[in-house]
Amino acid sequence: PASASAKSGLPDAPGKETVQRVCGACHSPNIVAGRGLTRQEWSEMVSSMVSRGAKGTQAEFGQVIDYLTKNLPPKAAGGNVTSGGRRGGGGGGGFTVGPDDKQIVDVTAVGRGRKIYAAECVTCHGPAARGTEHGADLVRSVTVLHDRYGSTLSPFLHKGHPMQSGGQSASLSAAQIQDLSHFLHQQLNDTLRSGPYSKVLNVLTGDPKAGAAYFNGEGNCASCHSPSGDLARIASKYDAPTLQQRFLFPQTPSFGPGSNPPKPVTVTVTTADGKSVSGVLDRIDDFDVSLHDSEGEYHSWKRTPDLKIEKHDPYAGHIELLDKYTDKNVHDVVAYLESLK
Repeated sequence: PASASAKSGLPDAPGKETVQRVCGACHSPNIVAGRGLTRQEWSEMVSSMVSRGAKGTQAEFGQVIDYLTKNLPPKAAGGNVTSGGRRGGGGGGGFTVGPDDKQIVDVTAVGRGRKIYAAECVTCHGPAARGTEHGADLVRSVTVLHDRYGSTLSPFLHKGHPMQSGGQSASLSAAQIQDLSHFLHQQLNDTLRSGPYSKVLNVLTGDPKAGAAYFNGEGNCASCHSPSGDLARIASKYDAPTLQQRFLFPQTPSFGPGSNPPKPVTVTVTTADGKSVSGVLDRIDDFDVSLHDSEGEYHSWKRTPDLKIEKHDPYAGHIELLDKYTDKNVHDVVAYLESLK
């Protein structure tokens, strides 16, 4: 109802009307009120809604992401929170358990953490925390990967760990360890994004002829795609990194000029009395299955032995290949796609 939308609690800003219209089709838009996420996290949430059947144009989904990013940004890191997302305190050894969600890197704390790292850790673990012959790769360390604002770093360092200054790691304060945590998480994020400046590395290292052979042979890509049909001049539309992303994960929505929404996963459910209902899959697990039919009506069933379920995933072939590709296959196919100008 309009009165409910007016009381949604969402900030008044450009795009609010779009959020209320697009998101409100299935639930109250105030479901996002009070949340604070990064642009990437909001994009992932919107992508999840699209995969579940959210209706809207690419421009509208882009407006939703812009509105949420600008008006519901991440809450500032730091401070003492005692429940939910708990973070470290300010005194030595006074750490609580970190939050379960992804750590939000504080760039100011990164600067302080970098100085601590340079003074105490860089000799053994290297300038990018990727390890040396004298120390472990911290970017791949389970302690760092599980850490949230010092939640696992603090207990580890308080047990005693050699530092290059000769001091005891147990002497580091909670604030210092938290700063060190921010620095290490930035190194982790930079590594995941292919470098400290978030520049994608060169992906055109394969053999186009080998890629064409894989495309038409072992990969069985030609059974669904054609270089003179749906892939004609595709390299003129996308750069090499985007080609690789769309080749490996075509089901991931993209929000930009000329982009198309992903095809939904559909399902047909047939009950014991022979009645069938088909629609866009909402959720399926070991216990339940649900969908939205062509009229937008929601249906849900408990999974029983006499309930027949037929799932139709248009990207099933790509998903299966993820377990079969070698690195060479991937780069060869990308090099081949890059030749389709």
